[in-house]
Amino acid sequence: MATASLERHYRTIFISDVHLGTKACQAYLLLDFLKHTSSDQLYLVGDIVDGWRLKRHWHWPQAHNDVIQKLLRKGRKGTEITYIPGNHDEFARSFLGSEFGAVKLADDAVHETADGRRFLVIHGDQFDVVVRRAKWLAHVGDKIYVLLLVLNTWVNGLRRRLGFSYWSLSAHLKHKAKRAVDFIGRFEGALVDEAKRRGLDGVICGHIHTAEFKEIDGLTYCNDGDWVESCTALVEHSDGRLEIVHWTAPVEEAARRDGQIPAEPEQVAA
Repeated sequence: MATASLERHYRTIFISDVHLGTKACQAYLLLDFLKHTSSDQLYLVGDIVDGWRLKRHWHWPQAHNDVIQKLLRKGRKGTEITYIPGNHDEFARSFLGSEFGAVKLADDAVHETADGRRFLVIHGDQFDVVVRRAKWLAHVGDKIYVLLLVLNTWVNGLRRRLGFSYWSLSAHLKHKAKRAVDFIGRFEGALVDEAKRRGLDGVICGHIHTAEFKEIDGLTYCNDGDWVESCTALVEHSDGRLEIVHWTAPVEEAARRDGQIPAEPEQVAA
């Protein structure tokens, strides 16, 4: 497991589902990750900003602004940044093909690793039947998900007092739920089928807040997770090797002191 004491350079970093604009966003942990890592390329794989929540309630603490500034600073220093919007930041899809400074907006991308493999990079909501056909049901799912996040906050408050690191109760329960497992399996299969249809070697996505790295039907499926529950990123090493990095370093003291760690997080379901 990576810790805040390590400083590493990667060929590529993939992050998604940050959900800036919600109280559940682990902005301080993400800032710590961005501070202690660098890369030649950086993919923002959707749901970086939660437009759904911001339309209903404005929440934008300094830490969220700091994340944006840190990303832009990386671009100014030479990191090639590709922003692939998701369903929660679908407003950015109006600007596909545009460039803002060092940030390029695209609906999806094909990334070639150092060892020659080619991956479809896409948020993944296009392959979520609920989001695509019944957005109202996705919002109902938000209501259930927020209850898990409230429990998650209570559990981790107790863990901090006992000296333990961050652990996602909501992610654990999601993995235990059979229907969630079935949904994830269908989602993964649909994305792998799309990568296969395009003649690629695999897919890198986000959307379902479940970090994963595995082989499916001869292709590589990678999900870089999120910065609400799991606090994970997918990284590519200089030799093309891909790895999921978990970043749960104890950097929350300043956040508590500034009042940025909430008592009740808001919904940020896929």
